[in-house]
Amino acid sequence: MSSTAQTASDLSAEIARVFALQQAHQWDVKATKAAARKAKLEKLKAAVEAHADDIVAAVLEDTRKPAGEIRVTEVLNVTANIQRNIDNLDEWMKPTQVTPSTNPDDKAQIIYEARGVCLILGPWNFPLGLTFGPLAAAVAAGNCCMLKLTDLCPATASIAAKIVREVFDENEVAVFEGDVSVATALLDLPFSHIFFTGSTRVGKIVMAAAARHLASVTLELGGKSPVIVDDGADIDKIAAALAGAKQFNGGQACISPDYVFVKEDQQARLVKGFKANVQNNLYTEDGQIKKEAIAQIVNKANFDRVKGLFDDAVAQGATVAVGGQMDEDDLTIHPTMLTNVTPQMKILQEEIFAPVIPVMTYDTLDQVIGYIEERDKPLALYIFSPDEGNVQKVLDRTSSGGVTVNGVFSHYLENNLPFGGVNQSGTGSYHGYFGFKAFSHERAVYIHQ
Repeated sequence: MSSTAQTASDLSAEIARVFALQQAHQWDVKATKAAARKAKLEKLKAAVEAHADDIVAAVLEDTRKPAGEIRVTEVLNVTANIQRNIDNLDEWMKPTQVTPSTNPDDKAQIIYEARGVCLILGPWNFPLGLTFGPLAAAVAAGNCCMLKLTDLCPATASIAAKIVREVFDENEVAVFEGDVSVATALLDLPFSHIFFTGSTRVGKIVMAAAARHLASVTLELGGKSPVIVDDGADIDKIAAALAGAKQFNGGQACISPDYVFVKEDQQARLVKGFKANVQNNLYTEDGQIKKEAIAQIVNKANFDRVKGLFDDAVAQGATVAVGGQMDEDDLTIHPTMLTNVTPQMKILQEEIFAPVIPVMTYDTLDQVIGYIEERDKPLALYIFSPDEGNVQKVLDRTSSGGVTVNGVFSHYLENNLPFGGVNQSGTGSYHGYFGFKAFSHERAVYIHQ
């Protein structure tokens, strides 16, 4: 047997060994009360805080993100998320009492029970935050978990594994490091629930694997999130919001604005405002971009993919209104705005996932709505409008995972709202109470008196 085959065989055996441990232990974990679960979450929070500098260094090594961004998204957001579960778990775990419809003298309730052994597959754009966030919810709900972080962020995966091993026994939570073969081996197992964050393409693979064992799934995917700029909206505010959104993580966020609709008589002002904000935020007085202030594109393959979308658009007549510079040597893409784009261009057909934003002009709101209706349902939709009637019209006639009106990202940041996609942009939701529910089965109990 070749060494490669031997390694693959050893890996599968090790994954199967840990899975068997968790399968056997899941019933003890399911039976735990809120106090025990909160104690585990306290330990996890303390470990993340203790390794905060290690986390920042690891993510920086993997992604060249601004250190301040890393500390917010991969440390502070994680600990706040864990604390939110701790603070609310007693209330979340209470059974919901139901009055029986046929015999009010009987009793009925809905109890929230753990799903069992869960698999969490994390993405590369926020490698720790979007893995430990679901983990906190899974632990709060009383599950055992196996985690796999992306192989594109090996340093982050290593520190995540260290933290998990400090906090949990492997029969409750375990991390597996490695390439796509590890994820493939994990997906062969009959998990109770699979939570995946990533691309729609891989989401289909995960859902097909889950179907083999009838596992439930939460799929946090993406899509082309539109921005609608209505008459009377504050163009300067919008330009600043778009510039900040596309700078954040180098535009590599699943809810990043992907394309913009604006009236033709407002386009020049939008371009001017976007350019001014980019210049003020990212460039020195001599015109050099401050590369420590914007994340690089994650790898050469994705850099080439984005450059291909950009080149195709320009070749078909798009105008580079802002930016357009792409530094292949360090995978930096300067914030870029394209005008004169048309639907047949690839940049309007694929999720961009970079600091590039195409702009289209429109005449009527119905025209914009029709365009969105004809395409896959996005993860996010943004509408800037002072007209409540027009906002309601967009809500009535379109579908998306979530919506922010007169701003960006806010529906994601509000943890009292569910966050998730719909159809092509995902299935299921989480955050706060909705994360607890995602990892729980709502069990109906009827008690005859």
